Amino acid sequence: MFSLCLGGFFPQSKDMHDVAMIELGPVEDGGSYIEELMELTAQSLSRLEIQEHFNVIKEIGRGKYGRVLLVTHRCRGTPMALKVLPKASTKLKGFLREYCISLRLSCHPCIVGLFGIAFQSDEHYGFAQELVVGRDLFAIIKPRVGISERVVKRCAVQIASALEFIHRLGLVHRDIKPENVLLLDTQCRHVKLADFGLTQKCGTLIRFISSTLPYMAPELCAMVPDAGQETPKAPPLSIQPSLDTWAFGVLLFCILTGFFPWEYCTSTDCFYEEFAEWRQNPETTEVPSQWMRFTPACMEMFAKLLALEPNDRSTADVVKGYVGKDWVRPKCPNGLMGENGGVSSMTTMSSPCRSSPVLQ
Repeated sequence: MFSLCLGGFFPQSKDMHDVAMIELGPVEDGGSYIEELMELTAQSLSRLEIQEHFNVIKEIGRGKYGRVLLVTHRCRGTPMALKVLPKASTKLKGFLREYCISLRLSCHPCIVGLFGIAFQSDEHYGFAQELVVGRDLFAIIKPRVGISERVVKRCAVQIASALEFIHRLGLVHRDIKPENVLLLDTQCRHVKLADFGLTQKCGTLIRFISSTLPYMAPELCAMVPDAGQETPKAPPLSIQPSLDTWAFGVLLFCILTGFFPWEYCTSTDCFYEEFAEWRQNPETTEVPSQWMRFTPACMEMFAKLLALEPNDRSTADVVKGYVGKDWVRPKCPNGLMGENGGVSSMTTMSSPCRSSPVLQ
């Protein structure tokens, strides 16, 4: 099976939380490497027709922004994934940004590679990427169960390495979720981060968003305008790596449990409110039921990744210090979990999150 989720392409079965329109303010440092690369690419962008240079095998992805095609190069026979975006709905600058950012990042072993082929036809912009034959991380998550801790830790270390590289270059991915982690094998010994359609430089301003995803940090969810308003009450938000750190923490929860911890990080979501109250008063507030399956060491890691204040969040690579520790409490014969593996009357494996949304 071929699987690729790039630049806003999402499998139709996962569209429940997939749409989030974001208006961006100007990037302050216009003389950066990415902007220079965009300018050079614009000047040398090849003009070609897809059918003349590629054999189209089949479509492997479709989304609001265009299509992803499985193709082979007519001369070399090389298989690749061709991302094609219609000019009618794609700005040249947006296309160039995604391509140049993807190209800059593609040298990392845990990030999807590029062939360095960017072009325009009469109706489309396009570029060629490495073809990852396999599934994405979302596809192997069992609802209400998740993935084994051993496999999760493999994923965590590789994703953290990719994020560390992205952030070191002054960029923020902004769309960390299981659908954008591609698997080269079913045991996740090698995974690759994909989809840089929303990636921006640190310091780019977000003025509003029109909808929320479970992976969005609370400060990002605050950018949704109230009903009847055109702009949110919150001032423009500066994009920072802490947004990726939060999303990474939510991703780890999802793949360990098969649940979303909440639907959105606002006061109207009771699961987020329960979590926020516990984080603000950990000594006097009971641990929310859906978090009781995790060991103290794992909860310490989550507390660093999911700190409510952006400035208090750790970097993604903090997970590397916890891979040698247990993350999930052992399960008792009766299915209950408790402190140090003991029995708890608060939660069961069959209903760990009450009505918390299930990944499916």
